[in-house]
Amino acid sequence: MYNDEFELTFDLADAGPKTEQRRPTLPEPEEAAVAAPPVQETRETPVSAVPENTPAPEREPEPAAEPQSTAPAAKGRTVLISGGDRGIGAAAARAFYAAGFRVAVFYHTNAEAAAALQKELPGVLAVQCDVASRASCELAFRAAEQALGRVDVLVSNAGIAQQKLFTDITPEEWQRMLDVNLTGAFNLCQLALPGMIRRKAGRILTVSSMWGQTGGSCEVHYSAAKAGLIGLTKALAKEEGPSGITVNCVAPGVIDTDMMASFTAEDKAALAEETPVGRLGTAEEVAKLLLYLAGEDAGYITGQVFGVNGGLVI
Repeated sequence: MYNDEFELTFDLADAGPKTEQRRPTLPEPEEAAVAAPPVQETRETPVSAVPENTPAPEREPEPAAEPQSTAPAAKGRTVLISGGDRGIGAAAARAFYAAGFRVAVFYHTNAEAAAALQKELPGVLAVQCDVASRASCELAFRAAEQALGRVDVLVSNAGIAQQKLFTDITPEEWQRMLDVNLTGAFNLCQLALPGMIRRKAGRILTVSSMWGQTGGSCEVHYSAAKAGLIGLTKALAKEEGPSGITVNCVAPGVIDTDMMASFTAEDKAALAEETPVGRLGTAEEVAKLLLYLAGEDAGYITGQVFGVNGGLVI
C-alpha cells in the first residue's frame, strides 16, 4: 500500500504572498500518499474472484444468507466498499457488518489485510480490484453480485494522495490521480446504478476530502480530483433522485488511521492543536456517518457534502 507524509501546518485560506519555497500542506489522512505508479497489468491472486469469461447472470442473483448481527437495521441489504481493506474503508466494513449488512470490499494490492478482515468478519467478501481499470471493476463487481446478490449501497472510498509542487507534477502523475480518485468512482457508480434504477432504490456514498472543498497547496492534482468527486456527487444526486437513489459525499479531515503510524506523539499533538475540537478524528466516526447515510432515516438527504474535520473547514 502507500505511505502518507504529513505537513504540520494548514493552508486553508489565502493569507498573502507565499515564500518561494512552499511547504506542502496536510494531505488527506484517510488515504495513502503514493508516488503515482502506473497501473500494473499483472496482479496478485485475489482473495475472491471469478473467471474472466464468466457470463453475467440473466436475472438478479438471490441474496446470500445474512451475517449474524444484533442489529437488524440492514434488512438483508448488501454494501460494496472500495478501498475496504484498511483505514476508513475497513472501519466502514466493520460498521456495516455490525448493522447486519452483507459486506463486499474491494482491495488493490494488500491481500494480507483483506484476508485479515475476512477472518475478523466471517462472511465478508474481499475481491481484488484496480478501480482505475474499467475491466478490473467489471470483473470485481460481477464477483460481488454473484456471491452476495444485488448491491444496495455503494461506498466509493478507494483513493490515492501525493504531495508535490504543481510545477513538478508529471502528466502521468496527474492522470493517475484522476484515474484512481475520480474515474474509479465513475466506474463503480456506472456498474451499481442499473440494478438500483430497476429496483427504484439505492444509496451511493463517495469519500472526498476537505481539500476537495478548499484546495490544498502542493496537492493540486489531489484537490482537483477530490473536487471533481464532489461535483459528481451533486450532479448524480439530481439525476438519480427520481429513481429513488440518494447520492451523498463525506469529506474527511485529519483522521487518525494506520497511515499516521510514522507520526510521533508530538506530531499528533501539533495536529490536534490546529484542530478546533482539539483532537484528531477517527475512522470509526467517519464510518458511523456513512452507515447513517445508507439507512432509511437518510432518505431525504441527497446531493450533500458532509465534513468530518473537527472544525478545520466550516
